[in-house]
Amino acid sequence: MYLIRGQNNLNLFKKRFPNIKFSATIGNFDGLHLGHKSILKSIKKDAKNRNSKTIVFFTEPHASEYFAKKNNNIGISPPRLSPWREKVRLLDAEGIDFAFFLKFNNALQTMTPEIFIEEILGSLDLVSLKVGDDFRFGANRAGDFEFLKNWGDSNNISISNTPTFLYKEERVSSTRIRDSLLENNFLLASELLGRPYTFSGKVVGGQKLGRTIGVPTANLWIPKQKLPISGVYAVQCLLDEESHMGIANMGVRPTVNGTKPVLEVHLFDFDKDIYSKRLKVEFKHKIRNEKKFKDLNLLKSQIQKDISIAKGLLK
Repeated sequence: MYLIRGQNNLNLFKKRFPNIKFSATIGNFDGLHLGHKSILKSIKKDAKNRNSKTIVFFTEPHASEYFAKKNNNIGISPPRLSPWREKVRLLDAEGIDFAFFLKFNNALQTMTPEIFIEEILGSLDLVSLKVGDDFRFGANRAGDFEFLKNWGDSNNISISNTPTFLYKEERVSSTRIRDSLLENNFLLASELLGRPYTFSGKVVGGQKLGRTIGVPTANLWIPKQKLPISGVYAVQCLLDEESHMGIANMGVRPTVNGTKPVLEVHLFDFDKDIYSKRLKVEFKHKIRNEKKFKDLNLLKSQIQKDISIAKGLLK
């Protein structure tokens, strides 16, 4: 899959791929769940029928994250199911030909629907465009489906919206998946995603405190956006194509006066240097919430209990 990194790379893209027609869709696609996959399946079918290529437009950061940061209230934006790099990987795995990364900034925020169509959607030779049933665009979300439909009719572009995708008689959405994870319903989350919920990250240097209490941990780099989990979990990890059981803590580590969220993973019966490697973590069961202990000895004792519980759950 070819990634167009912003409007400034459009001219280069057109030189490399001239005379291509596109079947497109646009949205956040956070988590790339069953509803999203239904849309992707639809544009792939359309591309086959129209002899075109598939392209997905998505914004980064999400609008809610941009406005939360702009208003100095980062805590109000919903947690991410997948960082943008994971989103790109998932789109590639779905067989999408191209993705168009749109930077959500002041320029994009203030674009009228007319300018958005002219400079973004109209910048490529679209033959069709499918949007979600709740899609809005342009400054103040003034653009809607009817606006798009009128533009499409005038330019011989098929514009359609997709019906709500239901699972167990409820709408599949990123919000529903986040709620499932917060409620520790990993089975439902995996059913809605079409795969287990995982987080992949690069192992980075930390305080190496775990080694001092006999529980070495791998610290994973996490994005600025929050993860939709918090606490101590029994996990199954993938490292260099090998599976490992372990426990993970997602939190601020209050016992050592931490302030920033950190994802720490302890792999059972494992003691190798894995700095800079990528670790994929599948969260299987929640063991407990994060809490502050009076001293490191009490923390160490609790971690040993957590390990025993995790091993029993992962059998």
